[in-house]
Amino acid sequence: MTKIRRALLSVSDKTGVADLARQLHELGVELLSTGGTAGQLRQAGLPVREVASYTGFPEIMDGRVKTLHPKVHGGLLGRRGQDDEVMREHGIEPIDLLVVNLYPFAATTARPGCSYDDAVENIDIGGPAMLRAAAKNHAHVAVLVDPADYGSALDEIRDGAGLSFATRQRLAAKAFAHTAAYDGMVASYLAREAPGTGLPPDRDRPETGTSYPQTLVLHFEKKLDLRYGENPHQSAAFYADPSAPGASVATARQLQGKELSFNNIADADTALECVRHFEQPACVIVKHANPCGVALAPTAAEAYDRAYRTDPTSAFGGIIAFNRPLDAPTAAAILERQFVEVIVAPEVQAGARTLLAGKPNLRVLETGDLGREAGSRLDLRGVAGGLLLQSHDAGSIAAAGLRVVTRRSPTDDETQDLLFAWRVCKYVKSNAIVYARGRMTLGVGAGQMSRVVSSRIAAMKAREEGLDIEGAVMASDAFFPFRDGLDVAAEFGIRAVIQPGGSMRDSEVIAAADEHGMAMVFTGMRHFRH
Repeated sequence: MTKIRRALLSVSDKTGVADLARQLHELGVELLSTGGTAGQLRQAGLPVREVASYTGFPEIMDGRVKTLHPKVHGGLLGRRGQDDEVMREHGIEPIDLLVVNLYPFAATTARPGCSYDDAVENIDIGGPAMLRAAAKNHAHVAVLVDPADYGSALDEIRDGAGLSFATRQRLAAKAFAHTAAYDGMVASYLAREAPGTGLPPDRDRPETGTSYPQTLVLHFEKKLDLRYGENPHQSAAFYADPSAPGASVATARQLQGKELSFNNIADADTALECVRHFEQPACVIVKHANPCGVALAPTAAEAYDRAYRTDPTSAFGGIIAFNRPLDAPTAAAILERQFVEVIVAPEVQAGARTLLAGKPNLRVLETGDLGREAGSRLDLRGVAGGLLLQSHDAGSIAAAGLRVVTRRSPTDDETQDLLFAWRVCKYVKSNAIVYARGRMTLGVGAGQMSRVVSSRIAAMKAREEGLDIEGAVMASDAFFPFRDGLDVAAEFGIRAVIQPGGSMRDSEVIAAADEHGMAMVFTGMRHFRH
């Protein structure tokens, strides 16, 4: 147990630092500090020794150099009982506790209009150097990087006048994680800014010449330890990207319910990302990673009613997402009809909260304003021994971007249904087929090895629920390699089709559509989702 006699405090995030310093002072700890931190402690009436006074060397270069001095690093790195003589020889006093967090690089670069020079100036040098020194010497020195640890550290110091080795070891690990994440953020920013070496822009087709970095540095912070993964024999945790903009499942506030599971989070993400694509009030119901019902309507309650009618059987135990506030009538309709695992909405109104509270296990997430996009993202997928990385599928298309390839053009109403079905199809596992009419899904065929089989499954699901797909539209996430997919669709009475195009047999597929009197449009992009 190392007695805490001297502490150096130099923080950008000043949360709780004055109270920490006050209690350290009351315990007889000498306080060293720099710049703004020292000023704040003086304002609090605490005796503070400036680092410049201790080292005998002033802060220079607008504060760029202030703690990079042997008397600071010797005080942090000196091994008690081994380096005492050399420390005395050079007037180096031991520093037993370091309290440091780093320049707000992420917050600075996230600000609109942040210049490259501003970003570079917010790269901390002295802070990481001190943290690494103190963390390396954790056998003798304690290091605090997180205000959340101040209280427990003070309690332990009061009880035993110091911090145990186990505590110092844990805090050292946290300090190295802190500097690693910080260095990762800086490296990622510089890679993005350097021509030809950054991550591609968030679009379907990255610019020619854009490459991924040779060394990939990721920064995620743990939100939850999960009870298990996809299956009970797998362990799991949920991590969030603190720099990711926009509302998401990772930033949502859980208002009630049991702890989220691995599958809850994955399915809620699919539901939320799908529902945010629509401007009208929309509801998406997801089951086992696939939308089983999606609809638009004038109100959230009507959208839910229509989405539910697509596939009530699959909706049982599903995840429901809205792009409008959840009101009491909608909440009542859900509770009356079905068992639901998770409800996600931008806002949950007071009346809805009261009703949902009667189901204490039901997980309810409030995201805040969704906007149209969650912001630039990267998709990561683990494989044995490695990682796949790609830009997020932000591809979308408007009516003006559709290419009519058949003799018959879709009507305006069919065009709106085609665009609706295309947006839903993006979130259905490939091979994906979606039938829709009146901005409501009628049948969804997902995850089959054959596109024809997906077409038949989507029709079967519609028939099971008594939904007539005669005159409906069909969306396919990728091209039809043969005309058989169009022939099957014609059997069911499909009148218009949206697909990427690009097959060697496009002419045969177009001919089949013309034979059946169908309208067909090409998007020029596909939406594989594996």
